[in-house]
Amino acid sequence: MSIQQIINHLRTSKRILLASHIHPDGDAIGSLISLGLALQELKKKVRVYDESPIPAVYQFLPSLHLINRSPGDISEFDTAIILDCSDLHRIGGAATDVSKIPVIINIDHHSTNTRFGDLQYIDPAASSTCEIVYRMIESMGDVTIDRGMAYSIYTGIMADTGSFRFANTTPEAFDISHKMVLLGANPHKVAHHVYETISLNRVKLLNMLFDSIELSHNGKLSIMTLTQNMLQTTGTILEDVNGLINYAKQIENVKLAALLFERKRSPGKKCGSHFHVSLRSEGAVNVAAIATSFGGGGHPNAAGFDIQATLSDLKRTIFYFSENL
Repeated sequence: MSIQQIINHLRTSKRILLASHIHPDGDAIGSLISLGLALQELKKKVRVYDESPIPAVYQFLPSLHLINRSPGDISEFDTAIILDCSDLHRIGGAATDVSKIPVIINIDHHSTNTRFGDLQYIDPAASSTCEIVYRMIESMGDVTIDRGMAYSIYTGIMADTGSFRFANTTPEAFDISHKMVLLGANPHKVAHHVYETISLNRVKLLNMLFDSIELSHNGKLSIMTLTQNMLQTTGTILEDVNGLINYAKQIENVKLAALLFERKRSPGKKCGSHFHVSLRSEGAVNVAAIATSFGGGGHPNAAGFDIQATLSDLKRTIFYFSENL
């Protein structure tokens, strides 16, 4: 499916829902805002939706008010655009209702994307979904990228490339980021908010996460654990953990890092817990392959999956992968 075919459909649409994955990162937030603003410029009725709170580090973004915690009346929409999701269910509790919208458009850069939806544009070679959204906006021809779009696109690319440090940093990522700076995005301001501003509660959480780090016997795998009790003790939310897994990955000789998020226990559930497992590597391990084997997905260097297990059993499962490192 070409970008132009998707744009042609959007020009005939009247009411469009934009949605991205729960616990959004910079790329999800940036793509939601930038495409939402572009569609508004095309005079479309647009609702931008994400189930989860927006992390504090992204609260500086212009037009953040566009993002709603509720999808609204699903029956109103003729089209839904799902951004930065390898699977429709990544948007959370509204997935079943959203799937009933007449046309679903799937825009993503994850190699593990399930190709859901009626129209898809998936480019695993893209640095980020924001890079793809930039191509879409440019292809529209009659939409001008304003300061709000520029900040959102720049932030999304910067976040997903780890400040242009990760292997997915492409010449196109640099080129688009340069254009966004010329259009008003301030690199210092973005870096200051995303990387240099941290609440005292988040510092307390970080200290607890550091204390939770465990290494495999060969020192090549690290596990960091986040429990509900840690969140309650420090007065933080899950979104405050964004990016903290990189500390576990940066430990000397570590080739694979895992962050185990304990979700809230379902009512009546007495045995085990629901965990989200985030995996990171520097290229020595294809973590997307590991995540896919557990029903998850992602990129070769950054992926994740959900699992029901006790913490001890989950750690045992993750530590098993160190044997082949």
